[in-house]
Amino acid sequence: MIAGTPVLDLDDVASLEAADSGGMLRSAASAGAQVRATAAAVGENVLARLQDLRPRSLVMVSGSGRAARAAALLVACLSDRAGLPILPVTSIPPWIGPLDAVLVAGDDAGDPRLVEAVDRALRRGAEVIVAAPDEGPMRAAAAGRAAMLPPRVPVLDQNRLLRYLAVGIAVLGAVDPLRSAPLLPDLDALSDALDAEALRDGPQHEVFHNPSKTLAARMREHRLVLAGDTPAATAVAEHAAEVLLQAAGQIVAAADLATVVAGHTRLAEAAGAAAAPGFDPMFHDEQLDGPAPVQRVRVFAVSAETDAIAARRRLAVFDAAGGPVDADLVSVETEPPRPGSAANPPGPGIELEHLALLVLRLEMAAVYLHLLGRPAVPAERPAHYDGGHY
Repeated sequence: MIAGTPVLDLDDVASLEAADSGGMLRSAASAGAQVRATAAAVGENVLARLQDLRPRSLVMVSGSGRAARAAALLVACLSDRAGLPILPVTSIPPWIGPLDAVLVAGDDAGDPRLVEAVDRALRRGAEVIVAAPDEGPMRAAAAGRAAMLPPRVPVLDQNRLLRYLAVGIAVLGAVDPLRSAPLLPDLDALSDALDAEALRDGPQHEVFHNPSKTLAARMREHRLVLAGDTPAATAVAEHAAEVLLQAAGQIVAAADLATVVAGHTRLAEAAGAAAAPGFDPMFHDEQLDGPAPVQRVRVFAVSAETDAIAARRRLAVFDAAGGPVDADLVSVETEPPRPGSAANPPGPGIELEHLALLVLRLEMAAVYLHLLGRPAVPAERPAHYDGGHY
């Protein structure tokens, strides 16, 4: 067998499905279903009490799981343009009162911090929305006094960010319809876009036509750095680094792109370029030349920009340096305008929509990276997930 060849072929659909006995691909691909379930809850008037509320602030109390990361993403993307302050916190501030709206989100209905946050916010007269399982101590604390948005689609822990993001979008649009709502994507349209991305990233598509498989193949056997070109994209990069660790056991550094670009020479030094002058990974064959004398590093720049040329220009420093460090752009491809037609301006919520698509793509890439090298043998399915196979 050629050195470096994985045990599992990413283009072998049957082997992929057999190796994915824990249903990780299906869990990651359920992002659209999670967003659609939130849209359905909104359509059932779960947030009717927020109409005409106009609070002075939206306080987002986050517990365990992906809730804190979703809050950070929403704040990084919209806080400077929203019509009210959005505060991500871990406990209720002492000034909370009847003029405020409080969103409490987390995976654990028995988390004492979340239960106390609901209880204190209700006693102070704030309008409370709970995005947590409607059971146990949380159900007792809310007791019909808070708007409940419990999870409706079972997924693995690492795939819950987009549900919390959808809840944040729904709540922010309800409490700030004049300034924030025009900046937010429509949840039904977002769920359709996520379903289309999940289908594109599915195991039935070959590597060269599958963005997630391509990412996994490019990530394999490299030290990885994920870099965001904006604060919101950096939040996505940090989430992807956590998912890669949790799903694939891959240790990844995450930072903003400016920091990574400034440290590109240090990256080359750390990879051992000085000990292997003249090394060019393009012309190195491990079967003929043996193991690479350097630790190859690959930078993945996460960008929600629609102009790929501008984003790639910032990565030129890695192409110029050559050697063991290179860079890829992770962005949503958009079709250029037809000749003679006017370019359509980005629609409302396009940045958040693109970031959500990148979250899904990176989460599925983490699953493929986990499956690479695994034999197709049965494994015990996690007890907390019963969503089935892809």
